[in-house]
Amino acid sequence: MNTPIKKEIVDQLIEELGIKDFAKATIREVKQVAAKAEAASGVEFVKMEMGIPGLPAAKVGVDAQIKALQNGIANMYPDIQGYPELKKQASRFVKAFINVDVNPEGCVPVTGSMQGAFASFLTCSQADKKKDTVLFIDPGFPVQKMQLQVQGVKYETFDVYDYRGEKLGPKLESYLSKGNICAIIYSNPNNPSWVCLTEDELKIIGDMANRYDTIIMEDLAYFAMDFRQDLSKPFEPPYQPSVAHYTDNYMLLISGSKAFSYAGERIGVVCISNKLFHRHYPDLAARYENLPFGLVFSTRMLYALSSGTSHSAQYALAEIFRAVCDGEYNFRDEIKVYGERAHKLKEIFCRHNFYIVYDSDQGQPIADGFYFTIGYPGMTSGELAHELMYYGVSAICLITTGSHQEGLRVCTSFINDNQYGPLDERMQLFAENHPV
Repeated sequence: MNTPIKKEIVDQLIEELGIKDFAKATIREVKQVAAKAEAASGVEFVKMEMGIPGLPAAKVGVDAQIKALQNGIANMYPDIQGYPELKKQASRFVKAFINVDVNPEGCVPVTGSMQGAFASFLTCSQADKKKDTVLFIDPGFPVQKMQLQVQGVKYETFDVYDYRGEKLGPKLESYLSKGNICAIIYSNPNNPSWVCLTEDELKIIGDMANRYDTIIMEDLAYFAMDFRQDLSKPFEPPYQPSVAHYTDNYMLLISGSKAFSYAGERIGVVCISNKLFHRHYPDLAARYENLPFGLVFSTRMLYALSSGTSHSAQYALAEIFRAVCDGEYNFRDEIKVYGERAHKLKEIFCRHNFYIVYDSDQGQPIADGFYFTIGYPGMTSGELAHELMYYGVSAICLITTGSHQEGLRVCTSFINDNQYGPLDERMQLFAENHPV
């Protein structure tokens, strides 16, 4: 069978790396195979495995960070609660784009949402000894499960694919009714499926959180990136959908990495509801000098982890938030290119017999964005990912994200305009070699 890259090259590399089941290959392993196969064959790969921003960092943030460094901020420890101006602007940002009121004290800077999630898991899992398990609405970010593995915290998971709409409530209740779920976590828009939970579904989640006194960790890593509507106008609807409209038991994880392409400086904020921030849990109080939930999160968990978040990066994010809230900087204008790339890529794949795995939100076609999912008739995830390597295309299998569907996650961040033509030709050859 004629392929752009000799099968022997790819297969030997997979064997050398000790990958027994390509369906379970990690992002780093897939990246490594692609890089080495590219070097050995001389054929440029269309790399779709890594979820890294492919755009320049927001200039308004870079300028503010440079200025802060030049003013000598690097020699000062940041306040564990965070730079006051960032807390103020984060509170404004949540009001401007979610239409929710969170006091500045509850907006806590973190070393990226990765650290925000880690500290949130620690706090939630210790709040009530009877509740020792986190529930994932999957598919999701694999590293969050690894964080719980590191902490020794149990988790449950289900694939939302078959539980959209009114089916979501009974499914959640089947877990929550056991009384052991301390927190529920999901991303919205979703990594990897780009599913966007609807207001009805978020209300179901909020109602369940209220009924079973469970904390919701809403991961907004891809803030306002549902490009089917313009969510970028400050203090004007439509707003970023959020569970915060339906419960006070929430923590919002807002990252600078994707919406502002500020991934390298590891900066984000966790916004804890006013009620939850001041809530006293007996088990936390006994362990941490009678501190309320929010101060346990900041002065115990974050302090123990890193004693604060990069000082100059906090100045950057504060200025980004201020600029977008004041209407000086429209971040959507810069990142909407991800949606444009997804539209072109989907057209190429679907024309050559591929299909979109997670294809709709309650009957509405899925948005074009940072990620989407593809499958091929008659092929498992592992078979498809492995086979595409022969055609110079790299992507990760959905199974690694907690999905039960056969298919791959495609990331649009590193696609260049000159790659659409070669991809089209390779997928035409793929379809010819794999007739359906």
